[in-house]
Amino acid sequence: MELQFFASEKTEKATPKKKQDERQKGKVAKSQDINTAILLLFTFITLFVFGNAMRNSMTTLYERSFTELIHWEVTQNSVHQLFSGATIEIAKILSPIMLAAITAGFASNLTQIGFLFTAKPLKMDLKKIDPIQGAKRIFSIRALVELIKSFLKIVFIGVITFMVIWIYKDEMMMLAFKTAEDALAFFGRVTIVMGISATIALLFLSVFDYVYQRYDFEKNMKMSKQDVKDEHKNMEGNPLIKSKIKEKQRQIAQRRMMSDVPSADVIITNPTHFAIAIKYDEERASAPYIVAKAVDQMALRIKEIAKANDVIIVEDRQLARSMYNVLDIDDMISEEFYQAVAEILAYVYRLEKKV
Repeated sequence: MELQFFASEKTEKATPKKKQDERQKGKVAKSQDINTAILLLFTFITLFVFGNAMRNSMTTLYERSFTELIHWEVTQNSVHQLFSGATIEIAKILSPIMLAAITAGFASNLTQIGFLFTAKPLKMDLKKIDPIQGAKRIFSIRALVELIKSFLKIVFIGVITFMVIWIYKDEMMMLAFKTAEDALAFFGRVTIVMGISATIALLFLSVFDYVYQRYDFEKNMKMSKQDVKDEHKNMEGNPLIKSKIKEKQRQIAQRRMMSDVPSADVIITNPTHFAIAIKYDEERASAPYIVAKAVDQMALRIKEIAKANDVIIVEDRQLARSMYNVLDIDDMISEEFYQAVAEILAYVYRLEKKV
């Protein structure tokens, strides 16, 4: 019973497969505060850059409404034209902020979790409305962290707001002696300063929130030893996984085989279908051995590599076919082929001496 308890205790880090499965479900380590802070920062920077142009466009629309549009005759066409024109103008005014918000949303999410699109979080899940689970979430460490985080936000923003107002207090006292346009410009400038300052503070807090969210996510993702074993068994029993592993192993073996071709002493070919690369190294083996073998396209590839590295190619149809069917890579030449291979190697060594 005690062993079963320890086997079910979640002490192991989540495997890559578990992380990938949870990611497909939309479960990732992400701080919503980073999204909010970046969104606000982009928005206030946009207001700072395009604020004057937006104010001028709104003033122009307001003046036109009371100087030109007020004299229009009320008809179906004029009302349609009025509302469509006003909608287009308002859309133009708000477009910089909307584009900034969209860009900030993509940037903040890509920075944290990369590209991810899944509709699984939108599916109906009755566990989300379970009152018992809801009570557990309310009275949990996570809820306490969220409470502390909210308190820090209020304190930071409150202090920053007070400091900005205190810095500009003298100008505020003199607003009664300024025009409405100057007063509006002043409040706009102070609002942007206050907003950017508060956003930077929120961005600072969001870094700590992201660290906590990642820690909490990794903790909740932990697996028991039994979970790891079960996952491993399932992966091994999956034909698709098996075929992928075999394909990967075959590719690695082919790359290693091709890398050994330049060191071969001779290539024996069919010549069109088979290619056998043979090497004789007294320090490694007492007889010549196979370093590579292939048929069809791979055989042509072996011959290309051999030609590029000045490895001699000898045509012997029967010998190439027979050795391919009997011997594997790294096998030493058996007695039945020893005489024929020895003659070919002697011929190759004579050619190399002449060269």
